[in-house]
Order: sequence, then structure tokens, then C-alpha cells
Amino acid sequence: MKIIDSIYINGEFVKPQGNQVFDLISPTTNKQIGQVVLGNEHDARTAIAAAKEAFKTFSQTAKAERIEYLKRMREAVSRRKDELVDVMVEEYGGTLQFCRMSMEFTLSGFTAAIATLEKFDFTKKMGFSEVQLTPLGVVGIIIPWNASNGFIAGKLATAVAAGCTAVIKPSEMSALQTQLMAECLHEAGLPAGVFNIVNGLGETVGAEISTHPDVAKISFTGSSTVGKIIAREASATLKRYTLELGGKSPNILLGDADFSKAIPTAIAAAFMNSGQACVAATRLLVPESRLEEAKELIQTMLPLFPVGDPKEETTAIGPMVSQKQYERVQGYIKLGIEEGASVLTGGLGHPEGLENGNFVKPTVFYNVDNKMRIAQEEIFGPVLSIITYKDEAEAVEIANDTIYGLQAYVSSANTERARRVASQINAGRVLVNGLNHDPEAPFGGFKQSGIGREFGIYGLEAYLEPKALIG
Repeated sequence: MKIIDSIYINGEFVKPQGNQVFDLISPTTNKQIGQVVLGNEHDARTAIAAAKEAFKTFSQTAKAERIEYLKRMREAVSRRKDELVDVMVEEYGGTLQFCRMSMEFTLSGFTAAIATLEKFDFTKKMGFSEVQLTPLGVVGIIIPWNASNGFIAGKLATAVAAGCTAVIKPSEMSALQTQLMAECLHEAGLPAGVFNIVNGLGETVGAEISTHPDVAKISFTGSSTVGKIIAREASATLKRYTLELGGKSPNILLGDADFSKAIPTAIAAAFMNSGQACVAATRLLVPESRLEEAKELIQTMLPLFPVGDPKEETTAIGPMVSQKQYERVQGYIKLGIEEGASVLTGGLGHPEGLENGNFVKPTVFYNVDNKMRIAQEEIFGPVLSIITYKDEAEAVEIANDTIYGLQAYVSSANTERARRVASQINAGRVLVNGLNHDPEAPFGGFKQSGIGREFGIYGLEAYLEPKALIG
């Protein structure tokens, strides 16, 4: 059993002042695999003080120097990427397929930050004034458990590119992953205090970061419910914030789409990261006339996405991160049945032979009305709702009939048609004819999916404050 009893402050691994212990439980077996000693408010304040002190000099570094730091961070993480994949599989229960992909996204966060920084001009001419884009200050980075190290890499890389310093609060359930990531970043040799990592609970460490007057900005990824709390807490000191929150992504298969290609993509989009993804395409919109075809293809192709031990190469869907999350997903499957939706595949209970872990039967509903809770609420598990539409206009209307607007998907044999429909969907990203990721394009949500954008120029500017020199 592994014990994590240190946090990272001011360039050193130190013992936390907090003494609360959190058990780390394998989602695959529900057996304990470790413990983490959690930091408290005092630890958060110490980390913030270190970041504030480091900001004095780090904010003055040249662009070339920050690029060099980013390259060293990427190299340090890359050297241990196999270890980072293995610990993610063990602690989080992510499949090898997903964790390897997540690791590539993690590295791309550094690469994209370097590319953005290389072409970014921190001084602009506007009218007869000089506008300087200056780093905001100490950034509080608060992240969830479903892709922990990827969030650390993307957010910290942007902060470093901007000249900001950071205090990171990861999920307490990701302590093994965080420890290894901290070791990598320590090896990169950034100045002491530029980044600090404090394991702890949201109501202690997270709340201190959100309310502390020396924190200039919050970058948060997580649920819309928690995002609203952070926004309220941050408002007391008028902090800037970027909130990447929940989603209920629509996937529109237009009438001319090749379902033999679109349906496997739809399954992959819905069940990515075992369904524990804010961008999961959990509402599948198909023409009424092609519903039976879609149902038949899903039943035929779903066995190509097996649920099982995440350490197996062929596994496509792993366990839920915790018993609590398993029960949440079971509750929604039960609710869908009670609401009158029909079960095409899956249903309640564990898959046969996987009773010891937090495994869910990949479940597909049809006869789903978009007003049903299973179509409106974020489930965060492998549950897909098929919703039919009469024409293109109704498809767009259904897609936009949600409080969320993070990501969407459109498939068509005609790319121009797909893009025309995509432009009508209220979402921060719309993926056309495939599952693509551009780490330099902005990412973030409309409506209750968040505020602000990450990645690329838009993401970098969110860590900067314009200052006009006039005369």
C-alpha cells in the first residue's frame, strides 16, 4: 500500500500541517491501494504565500525563458509517461486505451502552450497608446479526478506561459497520480514557488484558494454546481476566473450520414473515458426514419466496446471511479426506466463476472424524450439516450434544448451541410465528422457549461491583464 504524506510547496516536498487521512480505493477491485495525508487551510495559505513571492521575479521573465521552462516540463513528463499511464489505470480505473490517449493530450498541453507563446505579442499598439498584457498574479488551479494530470499540464502550462505562478488543488482521489506528476515537474527545475500542489478537500483547501485575497484568478474544471460556488466565493475579492463545467453533449446524425461509420463513432463519443467525461456525447439524435437502423447497428457494434479490467489491452469501458459514482449511475438508469424510456442494451446491475468493482453495464435508451432527466442531466457514466427528430431544424432545436453548451458533434456525408448545422449549435466546440482535438483552439462552454476559454490565444489571454500606457 502506498502512502502519500507530502505536499509540494516552494520547490520542496514537505509534510502538510493537516493530519486528515483519505483512503485510496481501487475502482477495479474496491480494495485499498493507498492513503494520502490531506493538507488544510494553513497549507493552502503557505502555498499561496510562496506563489506570491515567486511571482515578483517570475512575472518579469522573458518569453524565451518561459518557453525553455515549458520544454523542460514537457520533457520531464514525457520521460515518465509509461509510469503516468500505469498509475492512472491503477488509481482511477481508466482503460489503457484512454489513459494512453490522455497522456498524449497531457503532453500536447505543453506543446500547444509553447506554440502559442512563440507567436504571442505581449505589447500591442491601440490608437496612440501602448497596451501591455501583463500576468495576473497567483492562479488557483482546482481540478477533478477524471483526467487529473492532463488538467494540471494544460492549466499550469498556460499559467507559466503567461508569467503567472500557481497553487494547484487536485482531487484527493488522484493522489498517486498527482505525486508522480509533481515529481516530474520538480525534475523540470522551475524556480521555487512557481507551482505548488496541495492535496486537500474542496471545503478546506479549495475554499481557501477561492477566497484568499492574494489569489488573482481561479481556473476550475468540474461540475456546474461546484463552479457556481467557486464563482460566488471568488466574487468577494473580484477574482478573475475560468470555469470549465458540465455538459450534456448532443450528437446529431444527419439523414445523409453513413451510419456504418457514424454509429461506432457515436458509441466511442458517448462512452469515452467510461462515460466519465464532460464532453461525452450522451444524446444521440437520429432521424425518425432511421431509428431502427441505428438501434440494430448499436446492438451489433457495442460488443466491439467491451467493459472489463482496465489493464487489459482490449477493454474499452472501465469501472466508475468510486462506489458513490457507481451508485449515481445506477440511480440514473433506474430513473430512465421509470421515466418510460426503453432499454436497448445494458440496464441495472454489474456486468457478469465484474461484481467486485464499480463496473456498469453500458446502457443505451431509446424512446427518450429530450425533457426526461436522463436527457437533461449529466450522468457521468456509460449511459446513452437516443432521441429522434423529424427534420434538420428540429434536430438543432433539440440539441440546443439544454442548460449546457460545452461540446457537440455532427455527422453528414456533406461536410458543408455538417458545418452549417454545427454553426447553429450553442456549444463551445462542435466536432464535425469525427472525434478530433485541437489543443490550440479555444475550449469552454456556453450557458451553464462555464465561463471563459482554455487553450491557445484565448486561454493565454485569460491569464493576462491589459495595461494601457497613454502619452
